[in-house]
Amino acid sequence: MVKYTDMNQNKIRNVAIIAHVDHGKTTLVDALLKQSHTFRDNQAEMSQTLIMDSMDQEHERGITITAKQTAVFYDGYKINIIDTPGHADFSGEVERTLNMADGVILIVDAQEGPMPQTKFVLQKALGLHLKPVVVINKIDKPAARISEVESEIADLFLELASDESQLNYPIYYAIARDGKAGKTTNLDSDLHVIFDSIVNDIPAPKIDENEGKGAQLLVAALAADNYLGKYAIGKIVRGKLKHGETVKVLKTEFENGEPKTSSKQAKIEKIFTYRGLSKEEADEAFAGDIVALTGVSDANIGDTIATGENPEALPTIELEPPTLSIYIGPNTSPLKGKEGEFTTSRQIAERLQKELETNIALKIKPDGLGYKVSGRGELHLSVLIETMRREGYELEAGRPEVVYKEIDGVKCEPVEELTIEVDSEYVGAVSQEMGIRKADMRSQELTSTGSTRFTYEITTAALIGLRNNLLTATKGTVIMSSIPKGYKPADSKYKPERNGALISFETGVSTAYALDAAQARGILYIPPQAAVYQGMIVGLSNKKDDIDINVCREKQLTNMRTHASDGAIQLTPYTQLSLEQCLDFLLDDELLEVTPKNLRLRKRQLDPIKRKRENREQ
Repeated sequence: MVKYTDMNQNKIRNVAIIAHVDHGKTTLVDALLKQSHTFRDNQAEMSQTLIMDSMDQEHERGITITAKQTAVFYDGYKINIIDTPGHADFSGEVERTLNMADGVILIVDAQEGPMPQTKFVLQKALGLHLKPVVVINKIDKPAARISEVESEIADLFLELASDESQLNYPIYYAIARDGKAGKTTNLDSDLHVIFDSIVNDIPAPKIDENEGKGAQLLVAALAADNYLGKYAIGKIVRGKLKHGETVKVLKTEFENGEPKTSSKQAKIEKIFTYRGLSKEEADEAFAGDIVALTGVSDANIGDTIATGENPEALPTIELEPPTLSIYIGPNTSPLKGKEGEFTTSRQIAERLQKELETNIALKIKPDGLGYKVSGRGELHLSVLIETMRREGYELEAGRPEVVYKEIDGVKCEPVEELTIEVDSEYVGAVSQEMGIRKADMRSQELTSTGSTRFTYEITTAALIGLRNNLLTATKGTVIMSSIPKGYKPADSKYKPERNGALISFETGVSTAYALDAAQARGILYIPPQAAVYQGMIVGLSNKKDDIDINVCREKQLTNMRTHASDGAIQLTPYTQLSLEQCLDFLLDDELLEVTPKNLRLRKRQLDPIKRKRENREQ
């Protein structure tokens, strides 16, 4: 086993794995971990998949949500690997962690080729002048089109490269699931060519040789545990950091466009380096390595930890601005406080502030009783709400809204490039839905598998609710993804439309007898014996207007018996909406009640008389 004390920066490689969602990033990291003998043969990890995905939601959704750090040792080299998310909503994770890397492995699916997020992450990597290595993965797919994908990758590099040297990149081929890779499509039995490429093609860390000015580390990630508290994670770019050393935490903030740096003193309690999925304590760490420090509890992402008589701050991490916002506040329904552990505005505020420490793409500001939380997209915001729900928080959320930006005095809205792939039989359904949403089609082409791929330019406002509508229209077969494409003057062409809601005008418990009568009015969202209250939405109406109904009515008991009245009630199974579907359902006058046990849709104004009066006034 290589000892840390025997290492130097020339024996370190810092590499980020980047790709479009589901192209095989985490699977490749699994194989690298296993083949570098990071685990013993009898360890449980040797039989696991998606080892790096540690959150419950990552396993359930099948995506990576937060970037992870790990390290493997190969042929005397320490390779720090950063596994990044592939979904555009979590691009904030990609942006902050790429600052720790010196090169990237770009993974591209041999069938799908470069997709929108491939373009987005590669643009970020080339903008930071990181050395790319390309891996064409899943070459065993029946519809793999390797030569065409190579040409598409070359076109993408030509479009994005900022200098000629970035056009010289090695290409390897792989089946990451089987742990095989090669310089040609005749694969070797392991991944040694990928390891060799990381060592030979990825440069050693760029460091500042001027050690006399003191050490510098840019905090790119945070972690915490109950034993040692907060960890500040980042790459040392200059000098050495030692156990027990006094350091300055430098924070740069902008006032009227001018940077202003403040500093706080701290003492490094422990230094950890990475080996596999675990951390190893070290007495000191040197420039080029990625480390985790404790004792610097004031450090946040983007801050600099420095030593020396005149400590200097490194440039802060620049992020794309948020595109969607949502109201999150304390639950105000009649059932408030019955199902959650944390229910007050103060508790929600503390939890959101804690989230800001690690989820730096979020922005939060007070809004009435609650907060306006801004992020990168619906998935970004819904993952936060679902996480809080599982932690025992009870809250209410409003309809997602677009974050506008003023450019040269003109109100502008965010625009995205949307790619949709569907079977040919659903082309009409897609075209109709995109026409309703005023999207501009940029291209339409047949893929090698016979499906049709559309590229649209669409406003972020028109994207809200699109995924669920297309999943329904295409029987769950649509593949879609989007990336930010800038801003354009807001024209408010698209207005969301939906049938009216079925609204309970009684408080109590729903009965099968009442639901049997109500199901003729529309689609029901609640089962029998569900707690309901006045103003709660219990279904989607067949008509355009809202309908108040009684779902708590019970059958009158009499001595009269007839064949018609004594028949068994046959209820159509109710539709159970997911969190994302609930958020998409909402209109401006509606809220979503979120508790650890239930999701309930409701009107903002629960009283039907007051609600009708307010609608007339509008």
